[in-house]
Amino acid sequence: MTIHTELNTITSSMNELSARITVLVERDGATMPSDVYTELIAAERTIGTLLRRLNRVSGRIS
Repeated sequence: MTIHTELNTITSSMNELSARITVLVERDGATMPSDVYTELIAAERTIGTLLRRLNRVSGRIS
């Protein structure tokens, strides 16, 4: 498997994970304890940062 293909696979997985966290927060956020909600929002932002970095790296090796 090439580096580019592997990065695409990882990026796809991260996109799916991000979407799942977003759905969870939007659907159940109002009923979550505030500390859980805050941590999930932080995780969502962290994944967004990771995705931006992966996209930059992928663009450099294409």
